[in-house]
Amino acid sequence: MIIEYPIRLQAYLAKCGCGSRRYCEELIKDGRVMVNNKTVREMGVKVNQDDIVQVDTETVEVIDKTYYIALNKPKGYVCTNFDPNETKYARELIQIRDQNLLFNVGRLDRDSNGLILFTNDGDFANKVMHPSKEIEKEYLVHLDRMCTVEDLNKAIKGLYIDMDKPYRIKSYEFVPRRKDYIKVTLIEGKNREIRKIFSFLGYEVKELTRIRIGCIVLGNMVPGEYRDLSKKEIEGLLAGKTTLVERKKFGAALKREKDQKRLEREKRNDSSN
Repeated sequence: MIIEYPIRLQAYLAKCGCGSRRYCEELIKDGRVMVNNKTVREMGVKVNQDDIVQVDTETVEVIDKTYYIALNKPKGYVCTNFDPNETKYARELIQIRDQNLLFNVGRLDRDSNGLILFTNDGDFANKVMHPSKEIEKEYLVHLDRMCTVEDLNKAIKGLYIDMDKPYRIKSYEFVPRRKDYIKVTLIEGKNREIRKIFSFLGYEVKELTRIRIGCIVLGNMVPGEYRDLSKKEIEGLLAGKTTLVERKKFGAALKREKDQKRLEREKRNDSSN
């Protein structure tokens, strides 16, 4: 990895696999970062190649190999890498040599399961999580009863529950032959947003599974299983794609196109006669 020095401290930490730039800024603000044995709390500090940088007294260095991993997180595991009240960490399910360098991209709470991404590339994480990307997250929601279209439309318009900004979903889709299941798509993804929305509307979320992040799908991975993202998936995610398959015209749209061409041919034939 080629780096131009001097480099901002938070950018350096991200390239060391300490987390996204935003998270690395929090590390600095919390006084957990030292440069040449001096604690740094201010933003804007730059470091050179010979500087010694430490996080929680551990020396960190830029790493050459980058990882982009999709994990099917089982229920009961947390995505954070440290919590004194927890014993099950999702990262520990990923059995690779540099496991300790990985951090989660985005959140998935302890009681939820499904797709979560891990990486050691802070720049990648920063781009994917930036609000301007508006990357979709799709969930399969199991409710205690069938949800009404009226309530779902309220969730699309936005619900003010416990903060000044509204909680809202982007879209929904009913699951055929399962009235108590529904697919919900979010853009922003506030903390426990889906659970708060349905609780506010009077429903109980019995199970919550994330099945897609942008163009990355959970597929048939079993809980605890993980895999590397392909180059095409990484590029698609950074481009904000929701699918890696180009949609083709079909059905009624294709029939209309053929009918239009047939009419044009008939007009040409009539005019020539």
